[in-house]
Amino acid sequence: MPIATPEQYGAMLDAAQQGDYAYPAMNVTSIVTINAALKAFADNKSDGIIQVSTGGGEFASGLAVKDNVLGAIVLADATRQLAERYDVLVALHTDHCQPGKVDNFLKPLIAETAKRRAAGLPNLFQSHMLDASELPLGENLKLSQELLKLCAENEIILEVEAGVVGGEEDGVDNSELPADKLYTSTEDMIEVYEALNGLGRYMFAATFGNVHGSYKPGAVKLRPEILKEGQEAVIAKFGKEAEFDLVFHGGSGTPQNQIQETLAYGVVKMNIDTDTQYSFTRPIVDHIMKNYDGVLKIEGEIGNKKVYDPRSYLKKAEENTAARLGQACVDLCSSGKTIFGKV
Repeated sequence: MPIATPEQYGAMLDAAQQGDYAYPAMNVTSIVTINAALKAFADNKSDGIIQVSTGGGEFASGLAVKDNVLGAIVLADATRQLAERYDVLVALHTDHCQPGKVDNFLKPLIAETAKRRAAGLPNLFQSHMLDASELPLGENLKLSQELLKLCAENEIILEVEAGVVGGEEDGVDNSELPADKLYTSTEDMIEVYEALNGLGRYMFAATFGNVHGSYKPGAVKLRPEILKEGQEAVIAKFGKEAEFDLVFHGGSGTPQNQIQETLAYGVVKMNIDTDTQYSFTRPIVDHIMKNYDGVLKIEGEIGNKKVYDPRSYLKKAEENTAARLGQACVDLCSSGKTIFGKV
């Protein structure tokens, strides 16, 4: 199975929009996490999205290099080769890129796709996210327009954000923001549509109280009705074709009923990172604690190579992460709905 072409990716998003389901989008940092994501999608007969953050790209390039563009390219190329063995469609996406990182992350990756297309090769990534929510909306949309035009020239979908996702992720800390910043207004949603309509295909991360990280029940005040009201206002003014392809950030730990409520309001993609980070680390800790004397060379002993071999616990991490992402496929109603072989 090749990575989805631009046409197939568009068809994936259309199918999700029409079928009231969404794709899990998992951040990856290594071959092991890529394999976990691919296994989850294939096991659940679900198409899906694999994404790379600026920090994930830097990590993948190695401590001696720390080049987020190089690491993102390495992860994307590895995913493309590994995905050939599966029978579901997968799209490649880059996660939050703030304005200060556009010139040294997004634009070089778009340029890499342009270079590959000129050589008759597939796109490197099928979509990118610009997170310019730190800017006033007018400035945000001006930058979004510039990048959307650049993406459209290369058949890339751009994800934009208005409103801010709370919490902390990948070194960006929004945990001290006022509560009203976590909710996108109906007026903002109309302004986003008016600014971007006709420039190219995009997804929209409208915020409704979303927070990165994991919290106890009741700590995060989600208001999915914000998405419903915004969609209705845009459709009432511009017609059904104006309906947004919405993105749900901060999806880890969200109750299933709230996840599924958003699907009816146009959410086609949900990011999952915190929960899959935990699902990866949990079995490693269990392995270490149960095999303490074998993992460590204690009091002159030689340990047990079978249990300190990284493969012994990374296999468990892959399996557990695939299971957690598989649950996300169920929660988002994408299980069994692959369009592989149909487009």
